[in-house]
Amino acid sequence: MQTLGYYNGTVDELDRIQVPMLDRACYFGDGVYDVTFSRNHCPFELDEHIDRLFRSAALLRITPPIGHAALADLVRDLIARVDDGEQWVYMQFSRGTGFRTHAFPDSTDRANLWMMLRPMKIRDLHIPFRCITYPDTRFSHCNAKSLNLIPNVLASEAAREAEVDECILIRDGVVTECAHSNLSILQNGTLITHPDDCHIYAGTARAHLIRECLAHDIPVIEREFSPEELLRADEILVTSASALCIPVIELDGTPVGGKAPHTLSLLQSALLRDFMDKTEK
Repeated sequence: MQTLGYYNGTVDELDRIQVPMLDRACYFGDGVYDVTFSRNHCPFELDEHIDRLFRSAALLRITPPIGHAALADLVRDLIARVDDGEQWVYMQFSRGTGFRTHAFPDSTDRANLWMMLRPMKIRDLHIPFRCITYPDTRFSHCNAKSLNLIPNVLASEAAREAEVDECILIRDGVVTECAHSNLSILQNGTLITHPDDCHIYAGTARAHLIRECLAHDIPVIEREFSPEELLRADEILVTSASALCIPVIELDGTPVGGKAPHTLSLLQSALLRDFMDKTEK
């Protein structure tokens, strides 16, 4: 199979999978998701991503339709069915199926399990990003990876129209994260990253970046920082499942970063080596 879709036990190519119109994901975006990548048909940090999926579900009071271990087995089985070993791997729970009403469906209704796989590689870490800033208009449940992504969609479209790679989101004078990535800065030998609170989704790549910093004696501070600090930063780092650690070289048309190349190279090499090691057969 070139692509793969899964819905409550049905498996087919993505463009042939059918989803009921009454799935609450369709009219409320009432669900949670997480994403990882595979290489050599080996998913990267699968348990960590499933942990985060279950954590998001708990925050939104969605009861998973499957256990952690069973989901991990299912993901590995589905990855083995596709032709290409390098895949984008998407997992989603939606809060069941029923006629449109805002309150939760009957407690006996079962959450739905979606999965999607399509060929994709992680981004080349040596191709830096150009970014713009954009207002962060999302609600205060960003610590759950929910399907309510309209503000992210609008920000991503603004980036596409500006012919840049990402939007850096600003809320009340504070940098939060990007439209679909976390954001950190290097300043004077220290990594500074937004606190893990309801205004960001603290992704696995951010956690890995913090881990590598600590392993290489680079101090880490979790605090808010301003757009002005972005412009002064030695490096601006975008992290996500697809972009392990990519520097920003331009922000709103102004050159930025590029002042800590050794530290940047050290972290990129460590993160890429970790990804390659954990996706070997």
